[in-house]
Amino acid sequence: MIRYIDMYRSRFGVEPICRTLQATEGGFITARGYRMVKTRPVSARRVRDQLLADQVARLHQANYSVYGVRKMHAAMIREGWHVGRDQVARLMRAAGLHGVTRSRRVFTTRPDTTLAQPGDLLERQFTASAPQQAWVADITYVATWAGFAYVGFITDVFSRRIVGWSVSSTLRTDQSTLAALDMAAWQAGDDLTGLICHNDHGSNYLSIAYTSRVLELGARLSTGSVGDAYDNALAETVNGLYKAELIRRHGPWRTIEQVELATLSWVYWWNNQRLHQTLGYHTPTEAEQAYYTEHNPSRLAPATRDKH
Repeated sequence: MIRYIDMYRSRFGVEPICRTLQATEGGFITARGYRMVKTRPVSARRVRDQLLADQVARLHQANYSVYGVRKMHAAMIREGWHVGRDQVARLMRAAGLHGVTRSRRVFTTRPDTTLAQPGDLLERQFTASAPQQAWVADITYVATWAGFAYVGFITDVFSRRIVGWSVSSTLRTDQSTLAALDMAAWQAGDDLTGLICHNDHGSNYLSIAYTSRVLELGARLSTGSVGDAYDNALAETVNGLYKAELIRRHGPWRTIEQVELATLSWVYWWNNQRLHQTLGYHTPTEAEQAYYTEHNPSRLAPATRDKH
C-alpha cells in the first residue's frame, strides 16, 4: 500500500488517495500514518537485508550466475557471513536469482564395434581414496557460427578436478582426446603408473593412438558396458554442467577460438573456485591440498596448469 501511494502521490495527492483506500476492503492507512512510515528510521533488519542482498548478488554473478540456494549459502558462509539458508533463499527470490538446471542428455558417442574393448575397472564406482587413482574422460560438442567445436575433458575421480581438456574443430584423435590426455599426463609428470583411465566406447578412445599412449604412460584402460546410461556417469556430469553453466548461458558462440578461451576460464573456475557438493562444498584444489597435507606433507597438490 505504501508503494502504491508512492507511485500516485504526485498525481492525486496523499490525502485523497488515503480517503479512497479507507473506503475499500482492507483499506486502513491514513495520511498521518503514511507520513510516519516514510519518516521512520530504517530498521536494522532492513539494513542487514540490503547488505546481504548486495553480497548475494555479487557472489552469484562471480560464479557464472549458476549457484542455487545450497551453494549460495555455502559461499556466503565461506566469506564469513553469518546467514541462514532460508534467509539466503528469501534474498535470492527477492532479487530474482536462481540456480542453473541441466537439460536432457544428448548421446554423442560413436562406437566402433571392430575395435577391442577393455574391461570395466570402475564398475560405476566413481570414487577414489586418493588423487591420480582414476580418471574419467568424455567428449562433447558446441555449435558455433564457424562449425562445431569438440570439447574433451579428463576428470580426477577423487577430487573432481579437471586435469586435462581440449577444444578442437575436428574429432581426430590427435587433436581432441589425445590432446586432453597429453595435458593431463604433463601435469602428472608423464607417469600414470597404475592409474585407471576410464572412458566410453567412442572410437576416439579406442583408437590405436589413444590406447597406445595410455599404456605408454603406465595407466590401465577401462570402458563401461555397452548401452549402459551410467557407464561413464561422472564424465557425463561434467559435460552436462559445462553446457549448463557456460555454453547455453553465454552463447551464441561465433568461433571455435571463442569457445576455447571461455572454456579456459570455466575450467580454472571449476578447479579453483566452484563449490562441489560431493566434496563437502569445497573446491577440487582444496580437496587435493587437504589430502596431501594429511597423507604426504612433503608433496604439494599438483599446480593448476589449465592453459591449453
